Amino acid sequence: MSSAGIIGLGLIGGSIGAGLRGSGWEVVGYDAEASVIVEAEQLGLADRFVASIEDVVVANPDVIVVAVPPKATIECLHRLNTDLPVMDVAGVKGAVVSSASHLSGFVGTHPMAGRETSGPGAASAALFRGASWVVVGNQATSAEAAVVNLIEVLGGVVVRMSASDHDVAVAKISHLPQLVAGALLAGADDTEGALELAAGSFRDLTRVGASQPIPWVELFRANADAVLDAVGALKSQLALLEAAILTDDDTLLGMLVHARETRQALGAPAAAVRVALADQPGEIAKVGHALEESQVDVRDIQLRHAPHGGGGVLTISVRPGDEGPLAHSLEDVGLLLVP
Repeated sequence: MSSAGIIGLGLIGGSIGAGLRGSGWEVVGYDAEASVIVEAEQLGLADRFVASIEDVVVANPDVIVVAVPPKATIECLHRLNTDLPVMDVAGVKGAVVSSASHLSGFVGTHPMAGRETSGPGAASAALFRGASWVVVGNQATSAEAAVVNLIEVLGGVVVRMSASDHDVAVAKISHLPQLVAGALLAGADDTEGALELAAGSFRDLTRVGASQPIPWVELFRANADAVLDAVGALKSQLALLEAAILTDDDTLLGMLVHARETRQALGAPAAAVRVALADQPGEIAKVGHALEESQVDVRDIQLRHAPHGGGGVLTISVRPGDEGPLAHSLEDVGLLLVP
């Protein structure tokens, strides 16, 4: 039986524990917060729990997973003294990898998956399925093989990068969006009546603004140079957009066309079917029945709630050509399509 020792049983560590246990691994868990241990035990996120970081090492697992915020990750790695495979999951890699230079079996990693909610209660065994999971470097060691095996057991897709390339990339696709969401929310909150009008686009753009702020502050500071570069690049893009608005040529159109094409390239080609849902039991069950009957290839699902209750609009993205059969099935179960 494969085994893992997990230090930190919040969203990420708890999800790793749940996923590994579901795949037949033995999991030893530790967290510095007693209340987290209690909740993780109730949820079955580990087979047994120990009282210290050192006890995790004594358990002699196949892989030790350090799943705490960046500052705590560095402190934890400094404390560890083992030749066992050790991996972290922090959202910044340069400082973390440097702090682990004394560990012969260390492999820096970062799963590109998460939620706005935190804690063991938000953990899910399915969190990493199909998600990119960065592995720093390409060491071709037994420790890296053990770490890659753990990632693949959880359904992650390994993406190899250097620590510096990772930190620059996540500054643009993860850290900057968090800052932009905060700025958009602050700006709307300062405008009388704006938040009452907030609908789909604003809610989509600011979703990550609901995240716990303290871990993000740590990430911004740990990756400050790359984050500030990303902020500067965004300022330049906004300046170009501002100038384009003031001109009479097609510059603005060209920029928006390019943005649309880039966004579409993020996923497989899909056709969207939108259906109105009433605020009453059984609506989602009807959708499930329609999906079962139509046997379509679903590529994404998004539910947009009405701001003041009363249901919402469910957008189902399917393989091009499947939208017709799905639309018919949805109408057959009594649901109203939205143009």
